[in-house]
Amino acid sequence: MALLERVSTLLRANVNDLIDKAEDPEKMLKQLLLDMENQLLQVKTQVAIAIADQHLLEGKRKEHDEAAESWQRKAELAVSKGQDDLARAALDRRLSHQQLSAGFAQQIEDQRVEAELMRSNYNKLQQKLKETEARCELLIAQQRRARAVGKANTARSEVESKSFTQPIDRMRMKVMGSEAENAAARALLDDDLAADSLDDRFRKLEREDKIESLLSDLKSRQTRSA
Repeated sequence: MALLERVSTLLRANVNDLIDKAEDPEKMLKQLLLDMENQLLQVKTQVAIAIADQHLLEGKRKEHDEAAESWQRKAELAVSKGQDDLARAALDRRLSHQQLSAGFAQQIEDQRVEAELMRSNYNKLQQKLKETEARCELLIAQQRRARAVGKANTARSEVESKSFTQPIDRMRMKVMGSEAENAAARALLDDDLAADSLDDRFRKLEREDKIESLLSDLKSRQTRSA
């Protein structure tokens, strides 16, 4: 997310304002282009990684779907042979793979959204870079002429540069807010851990009931088909 924040900052940048505030506008413009090129390369790399991760997650989900189907067939075979304990174990495995598959499905959707966001930012930054490159020579020429004004422009730049304290103050408040959120999250986590043991016992009971229900249903279907 830090990379996306930097990209957003570059996309919002007003080149004319930066020119007014820079002590060496020509150097600043070159640095701006260099920063944008570096960010563009990083975003492109992250987009590729995000897409690759999405494909990997899809492969994992497919593996668990196939495993769940395999354990279902094994449970059916065990029931047909009258081995209920073996059928229960197979159904338990099937449930596990189904739950993992569902988890991967959610991760795939989250990854897809993230990849689309990165791709959108990449396209915007690429367009912004092209526009900035086209304007740089003109802006540099304009600034060179403006240097003739001398000390008046220098004084103006120094006064306008004080506005940089505002984003610093905003960042400080953001950091303080993040620290408070982290403290609250740790407190909630401590409360959740205290209840985990009891919750696990009830989840185990519910899982056993579900397996018994699945076993009963499987037996009924095989009896009807016999």
